[in-house]
Amino acid sequence: MSLRLSCVPMAFALLLGGCASGHGPAPFGEDVRAAISEPDARVEYVTWGEPTVQPGDFAGPQAVADSDGPYLLDTGDRLRIFVYGQPNLSRIYVVDHAGRISVPLIGNVSARGLTTDGLTRVITRRLGAEYVRDPQVTVDLQQNRPFFILGEVRNAGQFPYVSGMTVETAIAIAGGYSERASTRTFRVTRRINGLVEQLETSADYVLKPGDTVFVYERFF
Repeated sequence: MSLRLSCVPMAFALLLGGCASGHGPAPFGEDVRAAISEPDARVEYVTWGEPTVQPGDFAGPQAVADSDGPYLLDTGDRLRIFVYGQPNLSRIYVVDHAGRISVPLIGNVSARGLTTDGLTRVITRRLGAEYVRDPQVTVDLQQNRPFFILGEVRNAGQFPYVSGMTVETAIAIAGGYSERASTRTFRVTRRINGLVEQLETSADYVLKPGDTVFVYERFF
């Protein structure tokens, strides 16, 4: 059980961060040009380079959705973006500290607070405006942003998020308690809709991607 202590507005930037759904294989060489219709005479459309990512290329740790609602992207999330017929636009992107990704041709795209479907629509609209005719874009969450653990643990820092993990799991991943650690209550900091929420929790509290766990010092 947890007790909410406070909600404090602030910009909370984290670093780093899985499995994406498969699609059919991307076309290559002459097939790429055949797959794209005759370009609009008013617009110079382009096809970029050799592919850096293909649909279904990745089988890493399973990314998870938020059980409280649609998963909203933030700093450290790893995304696999595939643009049909545009191989050099298709690659892995990591949401940066400002909540953005940098996409060739269209530049910085704000991802923070969007779902993968929402980001798909934004990229599709911006590519289609002047660069790619009728772009077909897929955005998948390849790996969730990491969690952080601080305080009285043996190896404080950031670690990959594991689906369904608890505070106790996080402590184990960080090497266990230090000699001075309190094992009774813990503080979890979480960003929710632009606010940073702090919770006092027990060891069985379930964490979410991007959470920060603080283990208190025991007072004798």
